[in-house]
Amino acid sequence: MGSSFPAHLEELMAGLRQLPGIGRRAAERVALALLERDAEELRRFGTLIAELPEKVTRCPECANLAEENGLCAVCKDASRDHSLLCVVETVSQLLAVEAGGSYRGRYLVLGGRISPLEGEDGSGLNFNLLERQLGTGRVKEVILALSSDVEGRATTAYLAEVLRNFPVKVSRPASGLPAGANLSYADGATIAAAFAGRIDVDKKDD
Repeated sequence: MGSSFPAHLEELMAGLRQLPGIGRRAAERVALALLERDAEELRRFGTLIAELPEKVTRCPECANLAEENGLCAVCKDASRDHSLLCVVETVSQLLAVEAGGSYRGRYLVLGGRISPLEGEDGSGLNFNLLERQLGTGRVKEVILALSSDVEGRATTAYLAEVLRNFPVKVSRPASGLPAGANLSYADGATIAAAFAGRIDVDKKDD
């Protein structure tokens, strides 16, 4: 039995299904809801999507989201503590840490993690930006706030080894974050508590 939707709408639904968390039913609902919008509003929406690659870029210092090749809001904030550097896998994790409201240092977004099973050996990660920040001599502590799943732990171990070559303290958020969970999904209060009681990675847990 053929589809009851016009071909163009089917193509739109197929595109929507490529987004995280959007299944077939959700794609149908979104596409049909868009049809109810004013034509001018849809054109403006389409323009916003088309201009994303030019209007939203990566911060040259930390790889966070920024506006048109400029610095991100965190790196432009002169009140941030340059002696603290929090390393996260993704921008979503950065936003989760910011939601905790207690961390006032700076960030480094790796852009992924080491995962040999998925062919991710770390060659595409932002290690060069990490070394550049460490090279300023201002960083005194690096907080490895990566996910606690297998890949996250492997990346944490790799970075801890690399950071032994730099005169910095290396720590990670304390227990309280769900084991094996993605940091992006933790609530702000839990993240704030974990950062407040962070643990030196060279020490064994009690």
